[in-house]
Amino acid sequence: MHRLGKYTASDRMSDLVCGNYHILLIMSRFGIALGFGDRTVDEVCCQSGVDTATFLAVVNLLYDEGTTTVDCRNVSLEAFLRYLHNSHDYFLQYRLPDIRRKLSEAVACGRDGIAEAIIRFFDDYAAEVHKHMMYEEETVFPYVRQLLTGECPAGYDIETFHRQHDQIEAKLTELKNILIKYYPASESCGKEMNGVLFDIFNCEHELASHNAVEDEIFIPAVERLAATGPRVVKPEPLSAREKEIIVCVVKGMTNKQIADALCISAHTVITHRRNIAAKLQIHSAAGLTIYAIVNKLVELSEIKDTITDL
Repeated sequence: MHRLGKYTASDRMSDLVCGNYHILLIMSRFGIALGFGDRTVDEVCCQSGVDTATFLAVVNLLYDEGTTTVDCRNVSLEAFLRYLHNSHDYFLQYRLPDIRRKLSEAVACGRDGIAEAIIRFFDDYAAEVHKHMMYEEETVFPYVRQLLTGECPAGYDIETFHRQHDQIEAKLTELKNILIKYYPASESCGKEMNGVLFDIFNCEHELASHNAVEDEIFIPAVERLAATGPRVVKPEPLSAREKEIIVCVVKGMTNKQIADALCISAHTVITHRRNIAAKLQIHSAAGLTIYAIVNKLVELSEIKDTITDL
C-alpha cells in the first residue's frame, strides 16, 4: 500500500484515537461515531459513508508532524464540504458560545468597566468568525458545488477566497495575551480565568488547524477541479457476488450473517460493501433498498418487514 503519511487505511481506528485523542474532533466532523471495535480506518469510513482518502488526508496533515505529502487528486470535495460545514457548526454553535459563557463567569468578579470591555472584545471577535464562516457557506461552497456539476461560474474563483483567507485565530491570540499579561484577576476568580484561558489556547490551535486544512488541501483541490473539471468515472458493473451482498443488506442481515450465509469472511463482506458504495455512490441501506427494487434484485414482498425498520 502506498503510504502518504503516518496513518493508513489498514490501521485500526482505535489505535489512531488512542495515539492522538485530537482525532476525535476530526471523526465528529466527518460524522464518524464511536463503537467501531477493532475495525480498520477503511472499514470504519466505509460503514460511515466517509471517503477514506479524504479522512486520512486531514488526519495526516494535522498529526503527522509535517511529513505528509497531500495528494489532492484523491480528495473527495463532496466529503470535504461536509467536513468544513460540520467544523463551522462546531465553532459557531458550541466552541465559541462555550468560551463566552466561561469568560463571562471568569470576569464577573472584576471591575465592571474591564469586564464589559473584555466581553465586547470577544463578541466582536465571534462576529468576525461568524462572518468569515458564513462567507464560505454562502459563497465559496456553492461555487465549489457548481464546479462539481461541471459548471463554470462566472465572476468568482477560488483565488479570490485564497487572497481573502485571513487567519481568523489572530484576534483570539490577542485576547489571550491581554488576559495573561494585563487582566487584574482576583483570587476568587483565578481558577475560572485559568480554565477559560486553557479553552482559548485550545480553540486558537483548532482554528489554526482549520485554516491549515483549507489552505493545504481544500483550496488546492478546488484549484485543480477548476482547471481540469470533475472526474468522469465510467460506472463499473456489479459482480454477481456484489448483487448477492446487496440483497442480503436490504433484507436486514448483518455483516456476520452475510458472511455465514455466503461462506466468506466478514472482512470480505466489508470489502464488497465498500466496492458497491464506490460503484453506485450509495452508502446507506435505504439507498441500496431503492436500488435493489428498481433493478429487480428483490421483490417488494421479500423485504416488506425490513422497509418498515429503515
